[in-house]
Amino acid sequence: MAKKKRPLLDQLKEGKYPSFVKEMEKMAEKKPAVEDHLNLLERSYEDKTVHWKHGGIVGVRGYGGGVIGRYSDLGDEFPNVKEFHTMRVNQPSGWFYSTETLRKLCDIWEKHGSGITNMHGATGDAILLGTTTEHLQPCFDDLSANGFDLGGSGSDLRTPSACVGPARCEHACFDSLDLCNHLTQEYQDELHRPMWPYKFKIKISACPNDCVSSIARADMSIIGTWRDEIRVDQDMVKEYANNGKDIEGILASCPTDCISYDTEKKEINIDNENCVRCMHCINKLPKALRVGKEKGATILLGGKAPIVQSAFLSWVIVPFMKLESPYDELKDLLERIWDWWDEHAKVRERVGELIYRKGMRVFLKEVGLEPDARMVKYPRANPYIFWWPEEVQQND
Repeated sequence: MAKKKRPLLDQLKEGKYPSFVKEMEKMAEKKPAVEDHLNLLERSYEDKTVHWKHGGIVGVRGYGGGVIGRYSDLGDEFPNVKEFHTMRVNQPSGWFYSTETLRKLCDIWEKHGSGITNMHGATGDAILLGTTTEHLQPCFDDLSANGFDLGGSGSDLRTPSACVGPARCEHACFDSLDLCNHLTQEYQDELHRPMWPYKFKIKISACPNDCVSSIARADMSIIGTWRDEIRVDQDMVKEYANNGKDIEGILASCPTDCISYDTEKKEINIDNENCVRCMHCINKLPKALRVGKEKGATILLGGKAPIVQSAFLSWVIVPFMKLESPYDELKDLLERIWDWWDEHAKVRERVGELIYRKGMRVFLKEVGLEPDARMVKYPRANPYIFWWPEEVQQND
């Protein structure tokens, strides 16, 4: 049978960057479902509409989450994607895999599904794209036998995810990997059995660089910080200067002008009370500047993409918290927030939207937090910055 032409998808194979179409075409040679998927995608581009529909709930025994039902509304024309369910596999903390583990995962998926993966989804899971209802339970059984578990989906706790933290980052202010694993193990019921008004995401960054973009994508953002002074090695400042580093130019980008450079002494001076932990100076001068010694995390709440309300960036609810195992203070706060949200939220209302509707004063009183000047009344409702070309200052 001759393959259908796909002129629109062929355009996505042009250019110097890798193309998902090329990769899917490799798999299509041995997986009819992938061939039909490509043809369905071409049709979607032609019709300018998505040919996937909702219909029915599928899953595996004992779990309410982790499987997302996918059905095509053109199943008669493309029978191999009439059912094309997704499975979410809980990732290891920091996304550290051995090649042996990845091979096991891919072998299981080629056996039971399309072989197409998404590494990783927005929640953090390894996403296995495309299988049939009859293969869901056997696939799950094989995953479990090889040490894998499903992640979250639906109105439950989504799979916590974390940056690589102290495993590779010198700026880490707490052990993000241990915290992510601890919360995942602690809240198995909340992960696998949807019981809430809507989803709840936890993303963990071990320093203010926020490498997992938690502030824009998580209902609870846990971002490492420090509450003493930035450590300065003035000898290394001099070495940077003697090697031609433009220290003044680097420090000119400080958003609060809290840092200055003495050109005669070749020393850096910092007004730490006005430092907002943007990390710019530390990233640019890592041998001379280091995060403080009194480390912990800032806890933020409410980040989300547009659904009911606009997009929110999460906002501070606890300016500083020490994070050490068994993390009792954090878990106690989490559970108070969940109880309040579960009682007062509307269907499909995220916790940030509930706080926006009820007000920060009500939220703080109900969960037992003291007001703090570093909190804001309303979250920033647009994580994007737009400007006209004429508004951009041109530097000579």
